[in-house]
Amino acid sequence: MGFSHINQSGEANMVDVSSKPVTAREARAQGYVIMQPETLQHIIDGKHHKGDVFSVARIAGIQAAKKCSDLIPLCHPLMLSKVQVDFDIDKTNNQVKITSLCKLAGQTGVEMEALTAVSVAALTLFDMCKALDPGMIISDIQVLEKQGGKHGHWRS
Repeated sequence: MGFSHINQSGEANMVDVSSKPVTAREARAQGYVIMQPETLQHIIDGKHHKGDVFSVARIAGIQAAKKCSDLIPLCHPLMLSKVQVDFDIDKTNNQVKITSLCKLAGQTGVEMEALTAVSVAALTLFDMCKALDPGMIISDIQVLEKQGGKHGHWRS
């Protein structure tokens, strides 16, 4: 049985970052979970039978950032020095804003880790509350800002 190697342009390969300098890098991301007013109040009051929704979602987001390279093909495994996940309650619009901050000293950026932290925190919030509110909406997940590397500081 013979094997043949196919090398086409556009073939998927991990980017070689070995020649890049190690610099301090950070990225911030955000996203929203929109829900019914009763669901938001239930979370705020801490009456969820599964426990503290925000604490569980925060740990899930941090864990997800650390596992980003296991989830996204060709994403470099990184030694993160900081992952922070925060929640802001907006009662006027019945939503929770989720923000993340990821930092490291390395050769590649941490945007994917910041986005993954927000995404998984939002999914965890949804999972914990779906029995109360199956119509919740996860929206507007985006990078807010990044610093470090060749392109320096960028803000949306």
